[in-house]
Amino acid sequence: MPRTDEIASVLLDAYTTRVPVEPLGDLTIDEAYAVQLSQVERWTGSGRRVLGHKVGLTSAAMRRQLGVAQPDFGHLLDDMFFAENSPIPTTRFLQARAEPEIAFVLGTDLTGPGVTVADALTAVAFALPALEIIDSRIADWRIGIADTIADNASSGGVVLGSRAVPLDRLDLRAGGCTLHRNAQLAGTGAAGAVLGSPVNSLVWLANTLGERGVKLQAGHVVLTGSCLAAVPFEPGDVVTATFAGLGTVTAHLNEETS
Repeated sequence: MPRTDEIASVLLDAYTTRVPVEPLGDLTIDEAYAVQLSQVERWTGSGRRVLGHKVGLTSAAMRRQLGVAQPDFGHLLDDMFFAENSPIPTTRFLQARAEPEIAFVLGTDLTGPGVTVADALTAVAFALPALEIIDSRIADWRIGIADTIADNASSGGVVLGSRAVPLDRLDLRAGGCTLHRNAQLAGTGAAGAVLGSPVNSLVWLANTLGERGVKLQAGHVVLTGSCLAAVPFEPGDVVTATFAGLGTVTAHLNEETS
C-alpha cells in the first residue's frame, strides 16, 4: 500500500475511534493532497457524495503562521451538511470550532485554469450565510500545512442559512460580520478579510482544481473562508453569524449525554 494511503487509513481510523492522532510528519504538499484524495475516494466509494469544496487559510495571519503563501482546499461531503437550528450531533467531532463564512452556490460549472473574477461572478447563482464547523483529527490542533491538507483541510461540517442573496446586492469587500456564541459577542470581521474578497477565494479554488483536472459543478457549494478567527464550539453551545446584507445563520451543538 502506498505511504499516502497508509496515512489516509490512520486519519480515517480517527473518525471511528474518536482518538486524535499525532502530527503526520514530513509530507510534501502534493503528498498531503494525495492523502486527502485517498480518503475522498473511499468515502465516495461507500456511497457518500461530494457536494462542494471549502477554501481554508484565507487569512494572511494563518498563512504566515503555517509558513505558506497560498490557501488550501478540502471537500464537502453530503453528510457534512446540517440543517440550521437543528441539534448537531456531538459525536461527529473531536475538537470542533466554528467559523462564519460566505457560501457561494454555483449556477453553472466553473473550470480552470484561467478563471477570472468576471468568470467567477457570472458562475455564482447566489450567496448564503454559513457557519463552517472546522475539526482536526490531529491531536491538540498541532497542525502544519501538510497536516491540515491531508486532513481534508480540517473540515468537519457546515450549516447554511436559508436566505439566498444575489451577489450584486452584497458588498463583498467591506460587508461586516459578527459572531455570537451563547448570545455573547465572540468576534467581528469583514468579507474583505477573505483574500480581499470572497470572490478571489472562488477564483483561486477554480484555478487550483482546474490544474488538477477537476471542475467546480453547478449546484455545488463553495465555502470561501472565514471572516474572523474561529471560536471553540462546545456541546450545548449556540453560535450565530450575522452578515451585512446576507442575514444570519445559527448552529446548535448537542449537549453531551451520559
